[in-house]
Amino acid sequence: MPPRELEPRPYDDDDIALIRATQGPMAVVDRPWDDAAVQLGIAAPELLDRLQELIDRKILRRVAAILFHRRAGFSANGMGVWRVPPERVADVGGRMAAVRGVSHCYERPTYEDWPYSIFTMAHGRSKEECDAILDSIAAECGIGADERATLYSSTEYKKIRLHYFTDDYARWEADHS
Repeated sequence: MPPRELEPRPYDDDDIALIRATQGPMAVVDRPWDDAAVQLGIAAPELLDRLQELIDRKILRRVAAILFHRRAGFSANGMGVWRVPPERVADVGGRMAAVRGVSHCYERPTYEDWPYSIFTMAHGRSKEECDAILDSIAAECGIGADERATLYSSTEYKKIRLHYFTDDYARWEADHS
């Protein structure tokens, strides 16, 4: 899988309204998009078509539910950090990202004292489950024990999604631009 394009994409007021209407908590109902469609004054199928257009235009990556993994019993988190040569990062990173049990996969810069270029987050019900996921990645990608490390979470300090085009977001942009 090639890296995602990160260049800015044009959007308009209708796109902003759609994003505002569909971000954040949604009711667990048979037709979760109906409330947002009513808010926008359109039919639910049109709302779904417009979301697909945002995906096609590479403004939106995906529509997904957030699992609060600790509440669901996935109390262990292991961040696998991997030493992968630059010429293999795109191939290996794509393969790692596709592994079931990996929720995040990132390329990061390396440093003289930190040679790890790919980070993968594995969730499990135990440290052993996380280790098994990360061990399977190592075996699949041919990465030896001296080319990896695992960092374990001990405390979760924050678990929210950023909401875009809100007053809070505007204040943050003003404070940090």
